[in-house]
Amino acid sequence: MSNQPPSGARVSPSTARNREPILAALKPRLPCRGLVLEIAAGAGEHAVYNAAAFPHLLWRPTDPDPDALTSIAAWRDHAALPNLLAPLRLDAGDPDTWPVDVVDAVVNINMIHIAPWSATEGLMMGAGRVLPSGGVLFLYGPYFEPDIETAPSNLAFDLSLKGRNPAWGIRRLDDVAALAARHGLALSERIAMPANNLSLIFRKT
Repeated sequence: MSNQPPSGARVSPSTARNREPILAALKPRLPCRGLVLEIAAGAGEHAVYNAAAFPHLLWRPTDPDPDALTSIAAWRDHAALPNLLAPLRLDAGDPDTWPVDVVDAVVNINMIHIAPWSATEGLMMGAGRVLPSGGVLFLYGPYFEPDIETAPSNLAFDLSLKGRNPAWGIRRLDDVAALAARHGLALSERIAMPANNLSLIFRKT
């Protein structure tokens, strides 16, 4: 692919920094076959990168934002990957309207801290419904953890997020795990990532 983004596509600088570590975390944990639902796919760059890395999986990117859907579609057309499906509108916070019934894995990158808590509640409810027993929910982003000192950069980031929207902010890992458990999703792995982020692996019980 060309280094220049196609017309209508957006570029997220953080994607180039974190896509390789995220892929390394995903590789041994996604199923061998099936459908992956990416929620809050944003610009769509992760969808292209991961679909290329998992040719045996169908990858369905989604987002609630029309501009994001336009960007995802532009990246998808540019990449021309046979397993990268057309983007669909999906609001994580409204799981009753999700346009999918059953998937084999759910991937959610950098959403929880830049969305109201209701989006996390909807994400867990919806993932608990669409995943089969043993199905994976993968989350990536920053978290506050009990008994672990928070990096100054994450404290500053949290203040910045709340300054932009009081409903945003870095979430407590134990709160997220407790919410997931109420929907049959057990936290099975915590993976330390660069830049004080975490990858979290939940499995449907």
